[in-house]
Amino acid sequence: MARAATSAVEVARNVRPDQLDRSTPCPDWDVRALVNHLMFWSAFRSELAARKQQAPADDPITEQTDLTRGDWAETLASQLDKAVAAWGEPGATEGDTGLAGGSMPARMIGMMMVGELVVHGWDLARATGQSIETDPAVLATVHEMVAAMGPQGREMGAFGAEVTVPGSAPMLDRVLGLSGRDPSWTP
Repeated sequence: MARAATSAVEVARNVRPDQLDRSTPCPDWDVRALVNHLMFWSAFRSELAARKQQAPADDPITEQTDLTRGDWAETLASQLDKAVAAWGEPGATEGDTGLAGGSMPARMIGMMMVGELVVHGWDLARATGQSIETDPAVLATVHEMVAAMGPQGREMGAFGAEVTVPGSAPMLDRVLGLSGRDPSWTP
């Protein structure tokens, strides 16, 4: 998770305020909505899931909270550091935990968070004219996870329809295709 987080944060730190309204490969989200999603789920809620805790009922941070105020990239970096540390604690990937009310194996949720960082890191990079470097071992693991969860992810609306990508394409492109993204997408 640490390597995926580092790549995503590198991109986030180079997003300019005037880019927050740009379109992204996620049809319903502009850059601001994508950043808010990434911060809410992959950073704040991910840490709670690793610690097997629920958000307090009066938590001021919700899915609707605009987290792009102030130095949001540093907030993302700091919170991802906490999430990575939490997932690295003994027992974090054992048993079940939850993100949004339901319960799933903690290991699966941890892997989903890595996938979120990789795919949404690419979304953010592509939408803002950047490139992203992702560790090959991380990509191989995420590819395996997305391939296994693809049908369920599409059924739940987490992934779009699979985009055909040649088997000889770079691993990142294959991950993107499985998640319903066109690797050649441009704003």
